[in-house]
Amino acid sequence: MRMVAAVVILAALQGATGEVVHFDRCDSGGLPPHWSVVMTHSGGPPRWGLVKDSTAPSPPCVLAQLSTDSTAGRFPLAIWNGAGFRDGDVSVAFKPVAGTVDQAAGIVWRYRDPDNYYIVRANALENNVVLYKVLNGIRGSIAPIGLPSRAYGVKHSIASQHWATLRVTFQGKLFTVFLNGEKLFVAEDSSIESAGKTGLWTKADSVTYFDNFEVKQK
Repeated sequence: MRMVAAVVILAALQGATGEVVHFDRCDSGGLPPHWSVVMTHSGGPPRWGLVKDSTAPSPPCVLAQLSTDSTAGRFPLAIWNGAGFRDGDVSVAFKPVAGTVDQAAGIVWRYRDPDNYYIVRANALENNVVLYKVLNGIRGSIAPIGLPSRAYGVKHSIASQHWATLRVTFQGKLFTVFLNGEKLFVAEDSSIESAGKTGLWTKADSVTYFDNFEVKQK
């Protein structure tokens, strides 16, 4: 597969090593360099590629998940093949475009393989933001600190066809989640303590656009 160039800006960040990936060249519609596609569970294959979107925070192009298989438990991932690390800060701009089962956009960290990683996702159909761990292929939600143990993330309006920014910081067993700069909640878990890669996540038939993928290692 011929790879298409993406613009990668290396930033000098105080107290951290960081990169910002802008998906700014989409001539062939394929994957940008340094990204790999995988999937958790079975179903139709994921289809990630670069497409044009003039409304993007950094136009003209975005990275999109375009497959529409409605299998509820399939999770298409795009993994960034940069440095893996344990503690850091990851953010991405996202736009839920379509989906009748789900309209989900997520960030993955401490990724070891398609069956083991953390993920926080926003869902425009459910209007909530939820943090999960995936262990041996089994996904379980992690309740925010201060809420009942069975609490399922937090409710928050997520608009279809509009851009928003999701962010997570992770330090040891503490994870802090932000949406559009607003701190939503802190969660705690120690199931995956080793370093791992970061990336992007969707679910089922979600067609989702992503831009300005920013990674900081702490």
